[in-house]
Amino acid sequence: MSRTLKLTHKPIGAEVRRGTCDVVVDGEIVRSVEMNDTVEIPIEARHHTLRVRNGRNLSRTLNFDTAEGQVVAFRCTGKRFSPIFLVSLVVPRLALSLRPQ
Repeated sequence: MSRTLKLTHKPIGAEVRRGTCDVVVDGEIVRSVEMNDTVEIPIEARHHTLRVRNGRNLSRTLNFDTAEGQVVAFRCTGKRFSPIFLVSLVVPRLALSLRPQ
């Protein structure tokens, strides 16, 4: 059976940070995802780290485990609450949001 990482790049309302995001699994870029698109990436059954990036803008790193036949879904967006958005101009790792679905 397969294990799948599903990542959706979907804005919430008007989004300032647009463009393609790189999907980084276990420290390596495995795919890119366009705005308003979803990618499915086959992965091994084990512990993984996930992060997305767009140029210098990053998300926080999330840890997840997968089992046989499991689909693990996440959503990324560049829309952030105003104070966090302002801080992210100086601290790029706060620029993108990555959340489990």
